[in-house]
Formats: sequence, structure tokens, C-alpha cells
Amino acid sequence: MSDYILEINNLTKDFPGVRALESVCVKVKKGEIHSLCGENGAGKSTLTSCISGVYPKGSYEGTVTFKGNETKYYSVKDSEKEGLAIIHQELALSPYLSIYENIFLGHMDTKFGIINWDKYLKESKNYLKTVGLKEPPETTVSKLGVGKQQLVEIARALSKKTELLILDEPTSSLNDDESEKLLNLMLELKKQGITLVMISHKLNEVLKVADTVTILRDGKSISTYDVKADNLTEEKIIKDMVGRDLTHRFPERKSSPGEPVMEVKNWNVYHPDYHNIKVVDNVSFFLRKGEILAFCGPMGAGRTELMMSLFGRSYGFRSEGELIINGKKYVLKSPRKAIDSGLGYISEDRKDLGLILIQDIKTNITHSSLNKISKLGVIDEQREIREAERYRKDLNIRTPSINQFVRNLSGGNQQKVVVSKALMANPDIFIVDEPTRGIDVGAKTEIYGIMNEMIASGKSVIMISSELPEALGMADRIYVMNEGKIKGVLNKDEASQEKIMHMALVGKEKI
Repeated sequence: MSDYILEINNLTKDFPGVRALESVCVKVKKGEIHSLCGENGAGKSTLTSCISGVYPKGSYEGTVTFKGNETKYYSVKDSEKEGLAIIHQELALSPYLSIYENIFLGHMDTKFGIINWDKYLKESKNYLKTVGLKEPPETTVSKLGVGKQQLVEIARALSKKTELLILDEPTSSLNDDESEKLLNLMLELKKQGITLVMISHKLNEVLKVADTVTILRDGKSISTYDVKADNLTEEKIIKDMVGRDLTHRFPERKSSPGEPVMEVKNWNVYHPDYHNIKVVDNVSFFLRKGEILAFCGPMGAGRTELMMSLFGRSYGFRSEGELIINGKKYVLKSPRKAIDSGLGYISEDRKDLGLILIQDIKTNITHSSLNKISKLGVIDEQREIREAERYRKDLNIRTPSINQFVRNLSGGNQQKVVVSKALMANPDIFIVDEPTRGIDVGAKTEIYGIMNEMIASGKSVIMISSELPEALGMADRIYVMNEGKIKGVLNKDEASQEKIMHMALVGKEKI
């Protein structure tokens, strides 16, 4: 009997106007953790969609063999019946159902057409304990943050008794501590005999848990390594991914921040549903001209809620305090007012808050800046095309056309469209929430370069990041938040991962 639970031979997949995969070959051993690495648009997610039946048999050429039998999956249901489950990078939960209903949605047993809800409520607690989610299983999913929703996705996959679990960027929505727990969970599942295929841009995590790494580039399988036997390093993976050496992950820049351009004083934000609960508690901070200011802290610290509330009251039942921009007090009652006041914002949730998935790239890039490409309410279509093409080229958005629907792009290229939209609005203060989530190392460097260019032109950046090396590599100062409060602030030359974590957990609450 073969040692391989999954074999992919000469798989080729075409979309209109573009070949996504060409003669890809991958073999996955039973009971191993096999990682797929590659730049955005390399074909990783497309490959796993072919394996799992998202793209049905007949829509691609080549063969997929699972447990010794060539697959003929015409839907995800077919692959799940045989013990193969996939967790996609983009969340696929029903926001108005509870956690436990989402976990068992689509595979509940009935007796005379009746569901035993108490049984599933009880069973869900075991899966939630496994993934480390402490929320009551009756909690509505829409009330959870992106990171916690990701844990619900993982619990749902575990409930399907899978033999092969595919995870597409499983830790992209998690902070360092939660990522560590998930990686340990993956190693535990491996001990239990479950085979895992992981797509990840976090190469340190890949090298920590993976037994084998296959690298894709431009839709082709370039190389496969045994992590231990080949002494695999991040540098070797990056070179195969991008076809060149990438020496500086964080581009160097001269840092010389000027006078404060934004001040927030005694800012409080109240929960949108529970109006007496403070999500942000008496926060004060300032941002200087030509500065990258990072906000770090554990999930639920209040960083996103703080920034969304500042950006035209996009979050919260009520917010109060002072917002001063360039010496003038502002009361921004809508995102449009925020944009007009020189603020730009990139959400951590590009799917729901950053993009219109059923529209094309061109429309998504320009729709926040229509006043710049229109006259008397009429859009200059030729200028719209020129602007969209400029950002497509500048940010290297991999697409055959700016008329391509955004939903057809890879997650990383979708993120580049979000960045393009914010850049076109030409903000003086650029708020970016997890700007490189789900982005490959090459694209990360490009986005870091864009941030540095903004700083060089005299603009300022506020960056929320759960990746501490990113914050340390890019920021001039770092504010540390937890439980809705500022716990402290660190300058670039004194900051370290240990100091940030210590400050978040036991540090002072006021600065």
C-alpha cells in the first residue's frame, strides 16, 4: 500500500484569460504536515480547491488520488464524505447562527426530521476546548472578531472526523500566542494520525511544524524539500518562491518624525450591542508627521475598535473624547467625513469591509475617490481606467485585466486592491489594520515600501499588527494595548517582543 495519502499528478487549471496551474505534481505522506508555499497568485489556493472539490472533476486536467483512489469530486460534500476537509482563507460562517450551530451546520443527524440540539450543544464544547475558544457555544458568530471566527472554522473542520485536513492560512487572523496554540494543536492532530496540508506565508511557522514543503511559483511546482533532511531555511524558501534572493524584509528608511499631526485624548468607545460596556477605555495617544506608529496587543485588546471609531464612528454605539488633526478639533460622524479630513483606513476584514466582491478591480480601486475622476456627477471612464491601471502596475496586482471580478483574485491580490483604493484617496494619515495579513513575503516587502514612500512624502501611518517582528521592523514607536486600555509605549530603539508582551500582560495602564 502506498505511503502517500494524497497524490497530485500533472494538474492543470485554466480560468478565462489565465492559466492558474500548469502540470503541478505534489505527493503528501500519511500522517505528515505538508506545507505549500508561494507568492500570492502562485496557485496554492486554486490547487487545494481542485483537491477538495470546490472546482469539480472535469474543470481541470490531471489526476488527484486520495487514499489510493482517483477522486471524482463534484462538490466539497463529496470530499468530506471520504475524510477530506478544507478551511479556506476567507471565512465561510453563517453570521446569524450560534457557534455550535456553525460547527455542525450541514452534517447534523436527525430523528424523524428532528435535530437533537442539546446533543450538539454538548458536543461543541469539546471542540471549542480543543481550539481554545472560551466563548459560550450559544454566542452568535457575528459578535466574534475575525480571529475567533477562524477558531470556529477549525472546530467545524475537526467535527467532521477528517483524515486529511487542508488549512489555508490558518493563523492569518491570530496573534502570536493564539498562533502558537494552533500550531501545537496541529502537531497534536498529527500525533493522532491526521494528515495536514498547510498554506502559510509565515515561514517561521512553516519551519516549526512542517515535515515537507512544496513551493509553487507562477502556477508550477518548483521544488519539494524535507525540512529536516534538507536543512531547509527561510532564505531558501523565499528564493524559490520569488525566483531571487530577498535580502531586506523590512526596507530601510531614515526616520525623522516631526510635529504631532493627530492627537486623541480620553477616548472612550461603547459596545454596539451592550451600551454600558466600554470597549475602549480612556485612551490617549499622538501621531507625528512622517512617523509609523504601531499598535500591538493580544486579540480583543481594543485596537481595531479604537481605530474604527476614530474613522467616522465606524464602530460602537457611542464614542466620546477629543480628536485633533493638525491642531483642529474634529467630530467625524461618517467615514466620508473621515476621508475628507485626510484619513485613510484599511480594514483587517477585506472581504466584508474592504471590497465589493461582485464588482471588478477598477471599480473597487476608484469608488472611494469618485470625486477625483468625475465632473458634474459624470465619471471620466478613461481617467478611471488610467488610475486603476496605474495602481495595478505599481502594486503588481496579478490579474489579466482590471475588469476581472475581485472575488476571482487570490487573497493577497485582493489585499493589494484594498491598499490601492486607500492610496488613491491620498490620505495624510493612513490607518492600516493588519496590512500584510495573508500576504506573501515578496508582496509584504512591496507594501512596506509603499508605507515608507508615504512617510518620505511627509504623511503618517498608524499600523495595527499582530506580527511583532513586523511592528519592530517598521514602527518608530509602539503603543501596547490590552483590555481596551493603553498599557504603555515603546520607542523603536528600546522595543522588543519580550517587552511588548510583558507590557500587554502586566505593564502600566497609563503613560
